[in-house]
Amino acid sequence: MLVCMPNSTQQIRFCTSRDGTRIAYAVCGNGPPLLCAQHWVHHLDHDWNSPIWRPWLEMLSRRHSVIRYDWRGCGLSDREGVEFAPDRYRDDLTAVVEAAGIDRFAMLGMAQGARIGMAYAATHPERISRLVLYQPSTGGRGAPGRDPKQAEAERTRFQAMELGWQNHEQAYVRFFTSMYIPGASSEQVCAYNDLLRLTTSPMNAMAIQRSFHMTDVSREVPKVRCPTLVLHSRDNAIVPFDEGRAVASLIPGARFVGLNSSNHVLLDTEPAWQQFVEALDDFLPSQQSPVVSAVVDALTARENEVLELVAQGLDNTTIGKRLGITERTARNHVSTILSKLGVNSRAQAIVRAREAGFGQTKPR
Repeated sequence: MLVCMPNSTQQIRFCTSRDGTRIAYAVCGNGPPLLCAQHWVHHLDHDWNSPIWRPWLEMLSRRHSVIRYDWRGCGLSDREGVEFAPDRYRDDLTAVVEAAGIDRFAMLGMAQGARIGMAYAATHPERISRLVLYQPSTGGRGAPGRDPKQAEAERTRFQAMELGWQNHEQAYVRFFTSMYIPGASSEQVCAYNDLLRLTTSPMNAMAIQRSFHMTDVSREVPKVRCPTLVLHSRDNAIVPFDEGRAVASLIPGARFVGLNSSNHVLLDTEPAWQQFVEALDDFLPSQQSPVVSAVVDALTARENEVLELVAQGLDNTTIGKRLGITERTARNHVSTILSKLGVNSRAQAIVRAREAGFGQTKPR
C-alpha cells in the first residue's frame, strides 16, 4: 500500500511485525539512510503539518533518506488488539529495517525509542554506521536497582495519567504537554495537544508508558560499538540530565552534548535548536564518508589485523591474545596505527576505521 503526501514527497508503506501487527513506515528525503526510532507521540500522516515536528523532518531529510515509523498502537499502525512490550518494539524496528531494504545505516533514537535503538545497535553492529541518542536513558524508573522513590513517583504519574485522560481529558492533555515542552508557544502547545489526541487512544498511551516502566537495557548499552552521539536537555523534567550522561559514559568513545533547554521535545524556536542542528551536521556525514584507502594501504598486514580488532572495540590485552602477541606489542601496533591515521586517540581511530569498513564483524 502506498500513500503520497505532496507537501513532503513522503511515501508511506506498511510491513508486518513478527506477531502479525501491521506497522506503518515512511520514507522521505535524499541521501544516506537515516532510520528514526521515534518516541510514540508521532503520526506519519500529521507530523509534516505540525509546527513541532515539521522542522525536525525538514532538517533531517535535507541531507538524508529518512525512514521513520508509527509505533504499534499509534498513528497508521495497527491500534487494536496489539501487545505492548519491549521485545515487540524491537521486532517492529527489525521489520521496518527489512521492509525498507537498508543494509547499513545511521540511526536516531529518541527517548523511549533510544532504548530500542541501543538494544538493536548492540545486537546488530554490522548494520549501524552511526548512532544518535536524543534524551536517552538506560531504563524505566521501575526497573530493578532504581530508586524506590522514583518508582513510586512514576506510579503516581501513571495514576494521574489514567484519571486525567478518562475524566478530564482536555485539561490533562494540556498538563501532559506542559511537562514535555514547557517552553512552547500557545500555537505549539495547541499543535502538540492535537497531535497527542490524533496519535492514539488514552488506553494505548497508558499501556505504552507502563510497558517501559520496568525495562532495563543497561547491560546492552556497553555493547554498542559504533560511533555514538548523545544529546540531552539540561533541564529535562521527563528524563533527567544525569540519565543522558550515564548512557554516554557506558558507550565507548561516545560524544556527549548538553542542550541548554528545558524541553523534552526540542523546538526550532529556541536557541538550543541551532546547537542541536550543528551537532548533528557535524556527526552525520551528508554522503558516505570516503574510504581512507591511501592510509589503509600504507598499513602492514599485521597492522590491518590490529586495526580490525580495534574497530571491534577490543582492548590491547584481548588483541594480543587473539593474535598471539604480547600486550606490549599490540600497544605498539596501535600507536603506529594512530600515527598513520593522523588521529590522537583510540576513539578517533575507531571512527576512522569504521568509516573505512573495519569492525563490521562481531567480536567472538
